[in-house]
Amino acid sequence: MTESTGSGSRKGLLLAFLCFGVFMVYLDATIVNVALPNIQQDLGADITQLQWIIDAYTLTFACLLLTSGTLGDILGRRRLFLGGLAGFTLASVACALSGSIGLLLAARAVQGVCGSIMIPVSLALVSAAHTEPAARARAIGIWAGLGGLALSAGPVLGGLLVDRFGWQSIFWVNLPIGAVAVAVLPRLLTENRPARSRRPDPVGQLLFIAAVAALAYGLIEGNNRGWGSGPIVGSFAGSAAALLAFVLWELRRPDPMLPLGLFRSPVVVVAGVVNFLSLFGLFAAIFLLTLYLQSINGLSTVGTGVRFLALTVPIMVASFAASVLAARAGSRWPIVAGSVLSAAGLLALTRTEPGTGFGGYWWALVLLGAGVSLTGAPATVALLGSVPPEQAGTASGVSNTFRQVGAVFGVALAGALLVRRLGDGLPGALAAVPMPDAVRSRAVALLGDGDLSRIRLLPAGLRRPVLNAVGPVYVDGLHLVMTVAAVGTLAGGVCALLFLRGARGRAPAPAAGAAGADRPAAEAAR
Repeated sequence: MTESTGSGSRKGLLLAFLCFGVFMVYLDATIVNVALPNIQQDLGADITQLQWIIDAYTLTFACLLLTSGTLGDILGRRRLFLGGLAGFTLASVACALSGSIGLLLAARAVQGVCGSIMIPVSLALVSAAHTEPAARARAIGIWAGLGGLALSAGPVLGGLLVDRFGWQSIFWVNLPIGAVAVAVLPRLLTENRPARSRRPDPVGQLLFIAAVAALAYGLIEGNNRGWGSGPIVGSFAGSAAALLAFVLWELRRPDPMLPLGLFRSPVVVVAGVVNFLSLFGLFAAIFLLTLYLQSINGLSTVGTGVRFLALTVPIMVASFAASVLAARAGSRWPIVAGSVLSAAGLLALTRTEPGTGFGGYWWALVLLGAGVSLTGAPATVALLGSVPPEQAGTASGVSNTFRQVGAVFGVALAGALLVRRLGDGLPGALAAVPMPDAVRSRAVALLGDGDLSRIRLLPAGLRRPVLNAVGPVYVDGLHLVMTVAAVGTLAGGVCALLFLRGARGRAPAPAAGAAGADRPAAEAAR
């Protein structure tokens, strides 16, 4: 018996346990943020290493999405999904057991690899199990809704777990979910392959990883190593060389990982730019606001998570409405409206100061969350509507790759700008605090990389005055990042206004082949 001919109850169980795996992947996209200050204090991480905790996951996830669907075609979707699920569960255990920042980063990278397999392959399995269009749409809606629920639950659940059990608990929570799913799914899944299997493109994949990873490394490590240092200049040059080699290689391939002909369409280009910039601003805001709320405003992890509901709930709710709106009215105006809302939310966050209460910024988070959904979902619908049905899966993979790469660079640039602002502003700010010159120099050295938890290493009588002096400098850096993100978001809206005239998206059913592994509603939730 195959999934498509099985009983309704069997299909329901299959969908439920596939969604358990998807829930873990999406949960780990947001649950970690509220734990960053605790990890920073426990493992002695600086702000650059905190960036890598986020980007080790999103970077590997983004770079491997285009290949995962192809591997499912070759190795079998059942086998690949179960392998990814088991690997993600074990990597979560490794994260929880990590006693050093290096081990944690390695385990997070493995999580990202396994997550990049689970998301596209799970949707291909859901699509194959429900061949009737209405049933397929319902199943995909549940699949997407669980992803949005996980994203919304992440900050609150993370806060509760960290406050009561420590930061390791946010990874231990994946063990029972993964173990049950691994035990049950082999009984429900039968092998599923598409009629036509694409060939893998390992050279293209490696070149793509090299280009993105080298650029991310340069952005994240530039402040620590010096922007003109050999490793940083070399990383930027290596990224450019790898990207050029990737393009040349893909042009020669008869069955490329990324068909570059897609980018002849201005709709594809604009949709990619919009998806990149919307996630860029979102993840930059989440990263810096988490540190601001806990390190500057002194909130607990639970308090931080509850406040982030003002951001994540609108993302979850608006993503569904945005897809419907784009299908009926076209993608151009929803993207323009969403860009304006996102930019307004980001600029409103520049009004925050040390000690600003929830009433001063909750509405800014709502605007940002709703705006991200109004740009992301319609942009993806426009992209899918601009390509032939047989390329819908590949185009969907391209859309999600742009989004995840945007998330990587949002965190990377946010950290780089913040550390630069701290480096420039701390000496002057601390000059106003009465203390011996030797202690002042030590404070500048301790806090210059953004690790505000090191204030505890200063004499007890100086900790509060130093934090009061550092807070405005940190907030200035936050304001700078939010302004840059707002300008980028508006640029995406301008591109849509100019080049998506009359563009209406049709949302084809997810392809059962290769990379038919994404869905506008699902990725809008991200």
